[in-house]
Amino acid sequence: MPAPLTSRALLFDMDGTLVDSTAVIERTWRCFADRHGLDVADILADSHGRRSEETIARHLPAGADLAAEVALVDEQEMRDLDGVVAVPGAAELLGELPAGRWALVTSAGAELAARRMSAVGLPMPDVVVTAEDVRLGKPAPEGYRKAAAALGVLPEQTVIFEDAEAGIAAALAAGGRTVVLGTHEGPVTSGLARIRDFRGVRVRHEPTGLVVELSTDQPARHR
Repeated sequence: MPAPLTSRALLFDMDGTLVDSTAVIERTWRCFADRHGLDVADILADSHGRRSEETIARHLPAGADLAAEVALVDEQEMRDLDGVVAVPGAAELLGELPAGRWALVTSAGAELAARRMSAVGLPMPDVVVTAEDVRLGKPAPEGYRKAAAALGVLPEQTVIFEDAEAGIAAALAAGGRTVVLGTHEGPVTSGLARIRDFRGVRVRHEPTGLVVELSTDQPARHR
């Protein structure tokens, strides 16, 4: 069992971390790939954790209308909530956290984030940093640094929960102590604490801050 982590605030990614939106994401990118004769596997391989507009720009064939494609993808994601569920234990954990001590840092837009969190019954924190709030999306650390500043803490005083390569890289670059949720393996995950979901996570309120206890003895979460 990893040693407890003491922090002044907790920062969370959304998709794949608090909210399992895998089914919607795969449907969305499959439609995009079909429109342009692309391999959806290539798109899914690097889309997780990134802003949709950046993924589209990386894969859109030359001469296609970027703005139109972004609008199409955003509209599909906005109306498709079928199969979106909360990650096990997320609601219970967020219910234990004091106001002003946690934030959401997501590559989704503000409206999409609100819809997905509401759809699975999770609360929105006081501090939310979305795709519209940053100049550079993940793996750049801007979002996590902004969230920490808004909470009045330094990034290195936070614990960050992430699931995807781009998000983990952003969390590490920001300086937060990073916990990997799920099964992603890569160079950026080396030496990091890992949990299956939030059912084994407990938070104690101490004079020194929030003490986060992690348990890895949980059933595997298939994604």
